[in-house]
Amino acid sequence: MARNKYPEETINQILTVALNLFIQKGYEQTSVQDIINELGGLTKGAIYHHFKSKEEILQAVTDHLFQGVDDMLSSVRDDKELNGREKLRKISLVSLDNPAQDELASVAPNLLRNPKMLAALIENIIEKAVPIYIQPIIEQGMRDGSIRTDYPRELSEVLMVLTNIWLNPAIIPASPEVVLRKVKFFDEILKGLGLDLFDEQMIQRYEELLRMSAREVSKEN
Repeated sequence: MARNKYPEETINQILTVALNLFIQKGYEQTSVQDIINELGGLTKGAIYHHFKSKEEILQAVTDHLFQGVDDMLSSVRDDKELNGREKLRKISLVSLDNPAQDELASVAPNLLRNPKMLAALIENIIEKAVPIYIQPIIEQGMRDGSIRTDYPRELSEVLMVLTNIWLNPAIIPASPEVVLRKVKFFDEILKGLGLDLFDEQMIQRYEELLRMSAREVSKEN
């Protein structure tokens, strides 16, 4: 067999197929052979040339899904024209408009049945997003006066966990009306913690994502 001249294309093909199967069947119910069967000619050896295990494929899928988010977070964190609160507002709005959010919202009925994918999401939040991006921005806001808190790490975790877990109907099922009430309550919590984050544009984007999730739930039922 000729050497593969386009390894990146092969990797992207594997990740796309794996993500679709993890969503449709669940990570635990998807085997490496299932992935091979959907790859149209690739052998098991070709997969194991790039990935040592299904767990490694999952990690690569997660990294790939949020690669654009990481690039955006880096650029906003390093923007010298914005204060801390302005950076968090920009991150929140851009994150809601990121295609990865639409993809996650579109699989809302399945996420609870994918504990491995859920764990990967939480790990990405706690081990990467908080210490690398969010906490440094909050600490900047403390210095420039736009954010008032004595607990930058804790506020960073609360912000990310509640936004991505508690407000996510893919993880805690709720109607759009219930989630919108939670968003407004969360806004009050953040203001009490010294962070005035939400604006009307962000609320509207939440409504769009919630309608998308509700449509997927109705299809599933």
